[in-house]
Amino acid sequence: MVLILVSPKKISSSAPLFAASHLTFIPNERHQSMNQAARITHGNGATCAGLNPKQRWGALIAGGSLTLLGLSRRSASGLALAAAGGALVYAGARTKLPDHFEAASSLLLNCTPEEAFRLWRNFKDLPLFMYHLESVTQIGDGRYRWIAAGPFGSPLRWDAEIVDERQNELIAWHSLPDSEIEVDGYVKFRPAPAGRGTLVIARVLYRPPGGAAARAVAKMLGKDPKFMMRQDLRRFKALIETGEIPTIDGQTHGPRSFATAAMRLADPDRPIRGDAEMREILNAKRRIA
Repeated sequence: MVLILVSPKKISSSAPLFAASHLTFIPNERHQSMNQAARITHGNGATCAGLNPKQRWGALIAGGSLTLLGLSRRSASGLALAAAGGALVYAGARTKLPDHFEAASSLLLNCTPEEAFRLWRNFKDLPLFMYHLESVTQIGDGRYRWIAAGPFGSPLRWDAEIVDERQNELIAWHSLPDSEIEVDGYVKFRPAPAGRGTLVIARVLYRPPGGAAARAVAKMLGKDPKFMMRQDLRRFKALIETGEIPTIDGQTHGPRSFATAAMRLADPDRPIRGDAEMREILNAKRRIA
């Protein structure tokens, strides 16, 4: 991770505040100008308004850590570190969020396109492997209500309808006009060469109206939406191939994800389907098919 220490004197509305280039520490506590312990440099053309999501989150996390470290030292150098950390937090916080968020990935499954299509097409079971979703319920006429886990227990909701469907090949959906956020999604099922299974290609595009909704979507998707989608597909693969999803809930260390731990702390009574229940659901669907 790359950090830039920023001088408080150089923070202004017109000056670029952040550039990923070099990390500069000044360990000498007797330095005559500790309030200028950090400088703004330009690197790779990055500015506060042009940070990508990874740089933005990196600035927020690193800045917060640096601020806490500086305040804990209670010295001149500590104050300089705290000031630099505050500047990084400011740079990350004032970065303009993108107008859309894309989560896309693909994965090879050891199953037929018919099996993959059948399981995904039952939208109410999507939360089994898409952990950011709380529920998907049908509201009639090919329309569904989606509820996702937003920050601090505040849910995100949108209604969507299926706009294109080809048996065992494609499912595409789009949010309705009155939804909180605009969502476009599709999943494709393609037979792999030589009968090696099915290639699943999924893509979801979120377009929040801005403000609090944009921040909520950003927190829901995390630092890397594509990684989140790949994890969803890995759970989908495990569910369809083995009838269960690997979990660490029963282990002593609990969930490794800070976000998951925070959600559990905020709502400890939230029911969680175990592997046995998911296996029974999948087996029942296969018996019906």
